[in-house]
Amino acid sequence: MKKSIVAGLIAASALFAGSSVNAANFQEQMDRCLSRFANTKDAASVMLECTADAGKLSGCKVVEDSAAGKGFDKAALCIAEALPMGSKSGVVKVPLKFPGGN
Repeated sequence: MKKSIVAGLIAASALFAGSSVNAANFQEQMDRCLSRFANTKDAASVMLECTADAGKLSGCKVVEDSAAGKGFDKAALCIAEALPMGSKSGVVKVPLKFPGGN
């Protein structure tokens, strides 16, 4: 499942290329967020709306959650703290997919 989530997040953030994020640190952050807030056996999609500035996201809010009440909203907000944004600035929508299955 970890590789699937990373692939989904990397694909979703492809337009934010040019960031100097450390992939291992990002993976650790994702693992912490998921284990803390959500059941990795469940699948979910979450859409965040955030402000991008200086390579980081801030002020994120959940605008869609396919598995409301299962903690994926909190996991997505936690993951957004480490999601690289490169030089992108302004309001952005960030889709996150959690495939489940483990």
